[in-house]
Amino acid sequence: MRLRADLHTHTTASDGMQRPADNVEMAKARGLGAIAITDHDTVDGLAEALEAGERLGITVVPGVEISTVAEGRDIHILGYYINWDTAVWKTKLASLGDTRDQRNIMIIAKLCELGLPITMEEVMEAARAQGKDSGSIGRPHIAAVLVAKAYVSTMQEAFDRYLGEDGAAYANPPRLHPFEALEWIREAGGTSVIAHPGIYGNDVLVESIIKQGAKGIEVYHPDHSAEDEERYLKLASQYNLIVTGGSDFHGERQGVVFHGAMGSKTAPLDVLSQLNPSRR
Repeated sequence: MRLRADLHTHTTASDGMQRPADNVEMAKARGLGAIAITDHDTVDGLAEALEAGERLGITVVPGVEISTVAEGRDIHILGYYINWDTAVWKTKLASLGDTRDQRNIMIIAKLCELGLPITMEEVMEAARAQGKDSGSIGRPHIAAVLVAKAYVSTMQEAFDRYLGEDGAAYANPPRLHPFEALEWIREAGGTSVIAHPGIYGNDVLVESIIKQGAKGIEVYHPDHSAEDEERYLKLASQYNLIVTGGSDFHGERQGVVFHGAMGSKTAPLDVLSQLNPSRR
């Protein structure tokens, strides 16, 4: 495992359950050689993670997972080795946070209309109870309130019935297009990778993002089947893409790890040199 890297993890900076330093410590304990911190639409956890990496002797890849929409579907684009600590980059991410806030308000309004009253204050309190002190608020925090108020029994039920794309309270305001996210990452000096393409159910759309300039594709992901992996390996070969993998680790809620356990899906450590523009 020292020659493996988990290139997709989340922390309390977005909707993960562990602080950035805790993720790094867990990666070291699991025997990984590197870990990427890829929080949703924020880089607030990177400074802490990078410091922990220096202290613990494990490589931390600075990353982000950008939320976009195309053809009515949520599409996520991973960015690696971006110049993350700049005013321009942080201003761009702040604009995504504004859209995320709007989405949360829309979802909460729909839940209230459905007879499931919750407030943004309750969502913020749920986030703080999970150790969150900065960064973005997302649907898992809303789901936690639904569970706490016994509207649903589990986080999964919250997404299946209300918060997922087929849920009764799902909302999707106008957001960044994947093509724009590719350009943002390029301008920030990073490398763009399509996250968990098997989730989207639209390989034509995935291929269009590749043709637009995505540099890599996340082949190995907990939500991918063996058939998915085979299909995306072929696509990577066809377009000469960087092949990545990661657990999409969010931590444990109600005894369930979302999406996968740390290190359950990985990529070879030498992929880092492909992802890092300065080392190509």
